[in-house]
Amino acid sequence: MDIYLVESSGEKFHFPVNPEEITIQREKQLETLNILSLGEAELSQGEKVKTISFSSFFPVEYDASYCRYIELPRPHTAMNRLTTIMNRKQPVRLLISDTAINVLVNLSAHNTTFKGGEPGDVNYEVTFRTHRPMKVRSVSSSKNSIQRARPDSKPVPKVYQVKPGDSLWTIAKLELGDSSKWRAIYDKNKSVIGPDHNLIKPGQKLVMP
Repeated sequence: MDIYLVESSGEKFHFPVNPEEITIQREKQLETLNILSLGEAELSQGEKVKTISFSSFFPVEYDASYCRYIELPRPHTAMNRLTTIMNRKQPVRLLISDTAINVLVNLSAHNTTFKGGEPGDVNYEVTFRTHRPMKVRSVSSSKNSIQRARPDSKPVPKVYQVKPGDSLWTIAKLELGDSSKWRAIYDKNKSVIGPDHNLIKPGQKLVMP
């Protein structure tokens, strides 16, 4: 089994010594609510991001009994490489041969320990969280998009159809409540009535002021 981190540039970081175990944590996301008279209630929010963690060490010297390759990175160089990967915004691919682990992850924690009696070696613990891309929905601004028509808030003018025997005086009295407003009706409909305000005809449609 070999453990690699593959960066977006294609560069690989090969862990020199395999850990004794790899832990994969899967957890369901629950939200707890306190409901009056009912007590606590839990709402399922789906699966949380998986975490993958393991610990091992960067040896200062090659030992065929546990090292995966001969040309080992210097422990401090390897430790700094992990720190650089952790601080980047882009995810990396965690690949563990002979397993089903081949996923994009973010290095969320990287701890190092120096132990007495092991001069030069650097012990480490790493925790990865599987990468879940954020999906952002864009609103189309194209001309073909359906837009709701704004309601017309303008009042619709009242229209009166002239009947036989009507005069502007009687129409003003009937529609406006004041016969003296006949002039306002005439001014509003002069193009329909013509130059003589007395000559209105049945069937003409007059817009009320």
